[in-house]
Amino acid sequence: MASYLLIIFAALGAGLINSVAGGGSFLTFPALVFTGVPSIIANASSSLALIPASAASAWTYREDFHKSEGLPIKAMLLVSIAGGIGGALLLLYTPQKSFDALIPWLMLASTLLFTFGPRLSPILNRAFRIGPATVIVVQFIVAFYGGYFGGAVGIVMLATWSLFGLTDIHAMNANKTVLVLTMNVVAVVLFIGARKIWWPQTLAMLFAAVIGGYVGARSAKKVNPRYVRAAITVVSVSMTVAFFLRHR
Repeated sequence: MASYLLIIFAALGAGLINSVAGGGSFLTFPALVFTGVPSIIANASSSLALIPASAASAWTYREDFHKSEGLPIKAMLLVSIAGGIGGALLLLYTPQKSFDALIPWLMLASTLLFTFGPRLSPILNRAFRIGPATVIVVQFIVAFYGGYFGGAVGIVMLATWSLFGLTDIHAMNANKTVLVLTMNVVAVVLFIGARKIWWPQTLAMLFAAVIGGYVGARSAKKVNPRYVRAAITVVSVSMTVAFFLRHR
């Protein structure tokens, strides 16, 4: 019962913060691992549990989808599907022991991207410009990472698109939400087919995340995203340290 309470509260928090600033997997994935779920199954189950909340966000942004001028959205969708499948297959063929060894480093990379990505993006934007072909290639790499682990994947997308010259944050968020949802859905289909989902925990988290997302969406305008991001950074750093200590 204590384990279920932990993952339910983690999913509630994930739904809340995803609707404001993103980073919900920093709560759901560690919660599953620390309650005894094997890491690969925890990664797959966490991805599935957060899909309905992502779908709700995509629906909220539906009027802004496709508005990013010059972004090759059809090609981006195709490479997101391909990358999501590739990353998921790599995860399924990764030995459990090897993935356990990778987790602290994946968490560290995700934490650094989440924390410093928005600050680095304007600096890189002043120094570099990329074209449509490059943004498609980078999108495939990002989607591959998303299918494999996915922490802070949305931050990387937004940073890449800013180098492409996009500035409309609403349109960027709309396209990001749809593309992240796309790569997660195709990855989860493979996880389900490979029987890498623990359904009782996943369903509990799924419903809690939807409730958290609904509450978060209603209160998002009253909350400063900076404070939410600061809180997520503290949590993600703590979880990263805990995974490094756990693997020693």
